[in-house]
Amino acid sequence: MDDGEQGNRMVTHRTVEVGGLRMHLAEQGTGPLVLLLHGWPETSHSWRHQLGPLADAGYHVVAPDQRGYGGTGSPADASRYTLLHLVGDVVGLIHALGEREAIVVGHDWGAPVAWHTALLRPDVVRGVAGISVPPTLRAPAPPLSLLRERFGDGFYQIYFQRPGVAEAELGADLRTTFRKLLGGSAEAPVVREGEGFLDRFTEPAVLPDWLSEEDVDAAVESFGRSGFTGGLNWYRNIDRNWDLLAAWRDTPITCPAFYLCGDGDLTRAFTDSSRIAEAAPDLRGVVDVPGAGHWVQLERPDEVNTALLEFFKQL
Repeated sequence: MDDGEQGNRMVTHRTVEVGGLRMHLAEQGTGPLVLLLHGWPETSHSWRHQLGPLADAGYHVVAPDQRGYGGTGSPADASRYTLLHLVGDVVGLIHALGEREAIVVGHDWGAPVAWHTALLRPDVVRGVAGISVPPTLRAPAPPLSLLRERFGDGFYQIYFQRPGVAEAELGADLRTTFRKLLGGSAEAPVVREGEGFLDRFTEPAVLPDWLSEEDVDAAVESFGRSGFTGGLNWYRNIDRNWDLLAAWRDTPITCPAFYLCGDGDLTRAFTDSSRIAEAAPDLRGVVDVPGAGHWVQLERPDEVNTALLEFFKQL
């Protein structure tokens, strides 16, 4: 067990076993359990501005590297990255930490994991918050077919389906990859013929003030060890998730829910937040953060932390 310094606070790192999967955690504080679930391509490091403030407010805050990322195991079988597996990891982690329930917060891909944990196991979720990606009702057809109809074969989630292709592109120059993905500006994420996913991003000459070269170093080091296949396998199960979750069609999330998004988040172009109240009827709030993009918890941490704590107080 080793400790890292965050301002005047201490963040503890350790590994626990969850259902046969070794899972790396960053954690801080004592009190009711809060799980922070990262998205793609991130690790627990993406919650570095939330751990301390939420812990100071009286919570035991735990940010795992999720399945396929960072210091957590990466099963070789691509079919072991469905939402049923990912929800199982969250439930298993709650129990591995000696708790019966948790507040579950997710950003980007972590948001669907959080929403589905609340949907499938409401008994272990005190409240659920999604950042960037809203809860949705089940699509009328396999999602990739609908995305293909809307955006064409070049839509990035379809581009990610081909094993090895995105891995080769993203892994060719890790520093450029993360300077573009985290700190760059992006056009619509539709890969044009003869180009790659990263060609839709402009690399910044100078990183934005909320992203340091040390943060880029952390991403380069982590993905240099883990590679990208584990995280990309989440995308490769999108249609399988639709099949597996058929039994929950039209079933709402019943626990208290909260949604936050930057008003400049690129995911707004292909997600639908108009029916959040149908998907999660006990909706305690929706917050749009003006002037913020996709990495809102990094760009505007004070506003995100304040909004989350206001939601937590209602629980």
